[in-house]
Amino acid sequence: MNKLTVSSSPHIHTSNSTQRIMLDVIIALLPTAVAGTVIFGLGSLLVMGVCVATAILSEFLFNIIVKKEQTVSDLSAIVTGLILALNLRADTPWWQCMLGTVFAIIVVKCLFGGLGCNFANPAITGRIFMMMSFASAVGGGAVPSIVEVSSSATPLELISGNKAGALPSLWDMLLGLRGGAIGEVCALAILLGFAYLVYRKVIHFETPLIFVGTVFVLSLIITNDLTLSLYQVLSGGLLFGAVFMATDYVTTPITRTGKMVFAVGCGLITVLIRFFGSYPEGVSFAILLMNILSPYIEKWTAKRPLGGKKA
Repeated sequence: MNKLTVSSSPHIHTSNSTQRIMLDVIIALLPTAVAGTVIFGLGSLLVMGVCVATAILSEFLFNIIVKKEQTVSDLSAIVTGLILALNLRADTPWWQCMLGTVFAIIVVKCLFGGLGCNFANPAITGRIFMMMSFASAVGGGAVPSIVEVSSSATPLELISGNKAGALPSLWDMLLGLRGGAIGEVCALAILLGFAYLVYRKVIHFETPLIFVGTVFVLSLIITNDLTLSLYQVLSGGLLFGAVFMATDYVTTPITRTGKMVFAVGCGLITVLIRFFGSYPEGVSFAILLMNILSPYIEKWTAKRPLGGKKA
């Protein structure tokens, strides 16, 4: 007689695999990667190539050393390397790209057990590591190669008064004709990736919209200036972080309400850092801090089973 084996709930079947999800994220990142290459030149390709290759090699060698089953084929290392690269300047030295990627993959991801066990987004922590170690890699902006600009400073540096120069037009902000990191400048490319991820049901649309909306509303309250508030939304890594890093499955709450709370928290911290902190940008720190709070948000927003008692 055949035995029926029943595992613990929930009994949900889906055709999606980790590899399929990661492939969708890579596809969504392609418009941003192409736009960054067009805007900043072939140096962008070198940064992306070094980061992706280092991420794959780091995870591969780590698994060999600790005698762990290879996980490179799930494509998560490629996603981490590509996201980190898009957070960097196009003229970042190759050895700095390698160090930042090794930190993200080995220290943040692999040493905590690999994909699904890391406490924070590896690309975010890699970027912050590079910000602390090599400020020039993520500070300021590389000069676009396809157009002359009056300043290589990022719009946030210009708004905060840390650098001199004229702000680009809002149209240039949409197209990415300004200083900044490879993947953060072209808002239209980021929005195209966002639409693809929502269409493929890889992410929920609420998290990016609430994150960005919180920054816009709070900026409008503080500045009482609609134009400056729009610059706050289009500047820095807000759109890129909201779409590709604040939606990470592992380091964000699994409950839908929790995701909304997470997004509001990210927006609030971003605004506090931008307007009242010493850094012109705050997206990376905001997402990292909320990553740390995710388990608590998840617990507070978990639905009680029917008939269950409050713990």
